[in-house]
Amino acid sequence: MNIFAISDLHLCLSGAKPMDIFGATWENYLDEIKKDWNARVTDEDYVLMAGDLSWALKLDEATNDLKYLQSLKGKKIIIRGNHDYWWKSISSLRKMLPDSIYPLQNDAIKIDKYIIAGTRGWTVPEKNKQETEEDEKLYKREILRLELSLEFAKKLKTDDNDIIIAMIHYPPFNSNFEDSEFTRLFEKYNVKKVIYGHLHGKNSRSILNTTKNGVEYFLTSCDKLNNKLVQIY
Repeated sequence: MNIFAISDLHLCLSGAKPMDIFGATWENYLDEIKKDWNARVTDEDYVLMAGDLSWALKLDEATNDLKYLQSLKGKKIIIRGNHDYWWKSISSLRKMLPDSIYPLQNDAIKIDKYIIAGTRGWTVPEKNKQETEEDEKLYKREILRLELSLEFAKKLKTDDNDIIIAMIHYPPFNSNFEDSEFTRLFEKYNVKKVIYGHLHGKNSRSILNTTKNGVEYFLTSCDKLNNKLVQIY
């Protein structure tokens, strides 16, 4: 079994919001993703997807986008991104999704020796920049949600060799890669690897893989990965 990751596909198979308006990187990007994905992934493998999966506003509008994910090989574990407005009730989502797609929300799932936990996250404060009250509120709320997920993961550990992998949509540090409440939680719960996305374009942070205080971080936005999966384990 292998574990891969990719995020921020921003699917819109209805054609209402095509991604190629954002530049050449997005031309035929879904074909490129599918070709690489199905060439490397088997039905025994898992792909972690850290949010911004579909532009749909309602769950029924996301049907074709979710069918696209279902058509790809392997099993997918997903979390919500800031643009996943279709993601409402976790119970209704789990009822309608096929077995090959599993959404995480304030919890975790164990696969063999790997335990996957995650939450959306929020923008980490920058030094010398005043945050709005709303940003501060959402940041603190997501810290609580991450700890809920990691506590759930901790309870799933049955062996010292079990490995916790965390997923978070927003980068868990600011533009200077400074410590945050998110990174401190990853270290507290002995998370080995963290998958995140959200960032796009040439002018955004582009360090795809970095290690901080013993935790390995992977930026997995599809355009940053040239529409190819990154193998985590």
